[in-house]
Amino acid sequence: MDILIIGLGVIGTTYGSVFKEAGHNVEHYIREGSNKKDVTNIEVTLLDGRKSSKGIQVKSEYTVNSYSKKEYDMIFISISQGKIANVMEILQKEAFKGTILLCCNLWYDKQYLDGIMQGYDYVLGFPVAGGCIRTKRDELVAKAELDCCLFDHFMIESENKTTISNYKAVCNLFKSCNIKLEKPYNMLEWIWIHMAVNAAVISVIGKNGDINDSTASVHKLMNSLKLLTTAIKTIRETTKIAASRGINMKYYRNELWVYKLPAQLSAIFMKRMFATNNLTRRIMELHGNIDDLQYICNSVYNEGKTNNVPAPVFYQYLEDIRRKMIEG
Repeated sequence: MDILIIGLGVIGTTYGSVFKEAGHNVEHYIREGSNKKDVTNIEVTLLDGRKSSKGIQVKSEYTVNSYSKKEYDMIFISISQGKIANVMEILQKEAFKGTILLCCNLWYDKQYLDGIMQGYDYVLGFPVAGGCIRTKRDELVAKAELDCCLFDHFMIESENKTTISNYKAVCNLFKSCNIKLEKPYNMLEWIWIHMAVNAAVISVIGKNGDINDSTASVHKLMNSLKLLTTAIKTIRETTKIAASRGINMKYYRNELWVYKLPAQLSAIFMKRMFATNNLTRRIMELHGNIDDLQYICNSVYNEGKTNNVPAPVFYQYLEDIRRKMIEG
C-alpha cells in the first residue's frame, strides 16, 4: 500500500516503521515550523509484542520519507487532544486524497465527527501501542529517538459501520504486519469507554503521585494494591459518565467485566498483570503526553458534570490535580 502518515508522532511513526518493514511505501507530511521537520532518521527501540506476549526488544533505524504525491491508499492520522479539525484543514489545503484511518482519543459524537471530516472517507481505529519520541540537534543534523511498544492487535471499526471502499485492503495491511484486528460493537463508543477508564486511572495517578515525574507515579500505582483498588472504584464512576452518553454497556462486557468484580480482587488481578507482563507495564510507563492526558480527563469530567452523573472521587481527584498544577 501507499501510506501517508500525518506528522512524526509516536503512534504514526511506530506503525509506519512496521508497515515499511512489511514492504509498504510509507511517507510523512510534516508541517512547516515543526521541530521534527528536518528529521530524516529515527533510532527506534521497540518492545515488540507480535511474536511474544511479553515482548521482544528490537532496535532499528527508520528512514523518514517526505510525501512525494497527493494521492494515497491510506492516510494515517493519530493526533493528540482531539485536534482533528486542524489536520483536516491541512489535508484540504494540500489536496491530499485517500482513505483516512483515524486512530486517536475522540470525545465527539458521530454527527460532529462527520462534519469535521469534511467529506473524506474514513474508518475509525485505535492503536494498541505507546511510547515517547525525543528530538535533538547534533551540529546541523536533527536526530530523533523513538522508544515504543507494540501489541499484537489493533482496534478497528467493523466493515458494516463504515463506507470506505478499500476496507479489505486496510485489513490486509495489518495482517501483512502480523497484527490481528479486533472489532468492537461500535468503535466510537469503545473509544469513549477507553477514555473514561483512562481518565479514572490518570486521576488516581495524579492525585497520589508527582505530576512532574509521571514514570515514578505510574510505578507507585502499579505496585500498590490500595491505589489499584481506588482506581477500580473510580473506573466504575467514569464508565457511568460514558454510559450517560447513551451507550448500551452490555455490548462492552468483555472490556468491563474485570471492573465488576469486588474492587480488591480486581486490584489483585491488575497488580499481578503489571508484575508479570512487561508489555502492559511498558505502555503505562511510556504514556506521558500531558496535554493529551488533560484532554482525556477534562472531556470525561465536563460530560459528567453536564449530565449530572455522580462521580465524587473522580471529580475531587481531578480538581485536586488542577490545583496542584496551578500551584506548580
